[in-house]
Order: sequence, then C-alpha cells, then structure tokens
Amino acid sequence: MKSTSMRTPVLCLSLLALAACGSGKEQGPPQMPVPTVGVVEAHPQNVPLTKDQVGRLSAYRSADVRARVSGLLLKRVYKEGSEVKTGQLMFQIDPAPYKAALDAALATLASAQATYTNAHVTAERDRTLIPQGYVSKAQLDADEATERSSAAAVKQAQANVQTARVNLSYTNVVSPIDGHSGEQQVTEGAIVGNGTSDAGSSSTLLTTVSQLDPMYVNFTLSAADLENLRHAQKAGKVALAEQDKTTVQITMPNGTKYDQQGTLDFSDTTVDPTTGAINLRALVPNPDRRLLPGMYVTLTANIGSQNSVFLIPQAALQRDPSGAFALVVGQDGKVVQKRVTADNFNGTSWIVTSGLDAGDQVIVSGVQTVKPGAPAKASPWQPDQAQAGQAAPAAGKQ
Repeated sequence: MKSTSMRTPVLCLSLLALAACGSGKEQGPPQMPVPTVGVVEAHPQNVPLTKDQVGRLSAYRSADVRARVSGLLLKRVYKEGSEVKTGQLMFQIDPAPYKAALDAALATLASAQATYTNAHVTAERDRTLIPQGYVSKAQLDADEATERSSAAAVKQAQANVQTARVNLSYTNVVSPIDGHSGEQQVTEGAIVGNGTSDAGSSSTLLTTVSQLDPMYVNFTLSAADLENLRHAQKAGKVALAEQDKTTVQITMPNGTKYDQQGTLDFSDTTVDPTTGAINLRALVPNPDRRLLPGMYVTLTANIGSQNSVFLIPQAALQRDPSGAFALVVGQDGKVVQKRVTADNFNGTSWIVTSGLDAGDQVIVSGVQTVKPGAPAKASPWQPDQAQAGQAAPAAGKQ
C-alpha cells in the first residue's frame, strides 16, 4: 500500500508536464504586427511643363561707333560708361581739312554756275536769231551743247558740295542709338581711319553703345526634346504654349531668382548641325541693369503644361538598375511595386507621367519596413513624418 501511494504523485507530475508541453506547441511563435506606412493618394492633375537650360545674355541692341572719315582725333565729349542718346556728340575729329574741301567744292560750284549762265545766255540769243538767218543751225547746235554740258557740270559740282558737307558732318561722331556707352578705344591725338584711303587704313573703332533694357537671353533646345514634346502634344499629354506666352525665369549666378520674367520672342526654324539643337531667344526686362551682356545664367522656360500627371513626394520614389519605382498599398492591404516614369521636378515633388493610377495609395514614409507582397496599414502621410522617421534611428545610434 505504501508503494502504490508513492507512485501516484509521480504519475500526476508526469501528466502535468505532458499537458504543459502540449499547450506550448499549440500556441506557436508570436506573429509580427502589420507595419503602418504613410501614404499619399495619387490624383491626376495638370502642372506646368518646364525646361531648365543655361543661357547667355546679350544686349537688345549694340552698335559700334566708328570713324567715318580719316583724321586726327581731337577730343572725347562723352563720359565713359554713361547713358547716351541717339545723335549725342561723342567724339570730334579735326574738321579743318574737310572745311577746306567744302570751300573748294563751293568755289567749283560757283565757277560751274557762271559757266552755265554764260552758255545759257549765248544759246538763248542764238535761238532768237536763228529765224532771221543771222545764226547758222550748226552754231546753234554747238551753243546748245555747251549749255547742256555746263548744266551737267553744275549738277556735278552740287553733288561734290553735298559730299563735302557730309564728310564735314562726320567729323562730329555721334551715338547711333540710345544706350550705355562703352570704354574709349583710342585716345585723343590718334589718327583714325575710315577704311577708304589708298593706304588701306581700316575703319577705326572708337567705342560701342549697347541698349541694356530690355536684354536678350539666348539658349537652345535639342531637336530630340522638341520632337518628343510635339509627339506628346499630339497624344494630348502636353499642351505647348504659344511663343509669346512662353515665359522664362532667370536664376542669377549667385543662385537668387531674378525678379523679372522674360518672354520667348524668337525660335529658329533650323537645327544647328554641330549641336543638334534649335536656337531660342527670350526678351527680359532689365530696368535696374542687373543683367549684363555676356553673363551666363540658369533659366527655367515654362513652355506649356503637362496633362493628367501625378505629383509624388521625392521620398516615395526609389530607383534600381531597371529604373524608377514606387510602392503602393493595394486594395487587399498588400504592398505592390509599380514601375513609373519620372524625369522632372515640380517644386519638391516628382512629376510622374506614367505607371500610376488615380487613387493609388503611394507609400512615402515607412518604405524600408515593407516589401512587395507583404501586408501594410495605410495612414495619411504628413511632411514631418519623414523627418521624424530619420530622427528616430539617429537617436538609437547615440
């Protein structure tokens, strides 16, 4: 009896142990919670179509001020770097030789006019005497020929006087346009030439005048890009603006935005064979003279609008050797990878032109915690979630 009573507790302990083991196998390992991700809903919309280019500034008008007659440069009248008006005196060339030439031409004209007067009187007298037979027909013909020759000589002398006056006026070198005057290229006392002398002297550059308001900004667009834009326009994906409605925003070399917008005013019809690009030009106001000829600037040309595209935050798009993709929470609550086309920005968002559908829940935050095919819980994304997500791992490292 004693032996039987001792075995009973041992048997009970064994049964309890087996029961405990069986209960553990039924529970299995604990399951991981479904991760929560921040998502944005994809909405199709129309956004501006922009192209970033590098442009070079040039003056609206630029004129070389050159000597139009040869001679000694007496003085400079204008102040270098100042604004000048059309017709304003800038340089003076020694006028003495041209005054003498004008006086000689006037004297020649006076002599020609006297000769003509005598010839005319003689011919007129012969014309009144020829009916009475006092003058022969041959004499009248000779006198009238002399009259015509002397009249032609008067006209030639008058032309020489006009030429002499023009040359004398060229000794006062004036500005051909309104604009900003440049640096003097020759000093007083220099001999300047007009490029017409037998010695072969060239027309001397004295200075330049440039109109700086408005300014031109010249840039290019590749023929391939233009063809793609026209193809997209035919497909209805792009609406190109008319030339005079295409705006240009300039970024200065220091990175600041220029406070005046320009407008496209010229597009070439031929492709440059060396670059494969088309030349474009925009007109930009420059009232404060901040823009200077020769400057290189970055510009953003707004050439139309893109239709039915998606603006997706930068953090939502990832790239691998196959291209760009986004992770989307599907209707069944599982993550789906979608290949997308995104080549341009609008502000801080990618412009996705294909690969997404309206209503897609695109994952922006928490992309590292999910993978395609796995479940995820979608929650509206807030811009500060990305900063919070980056701050937490940093704190853990400390």
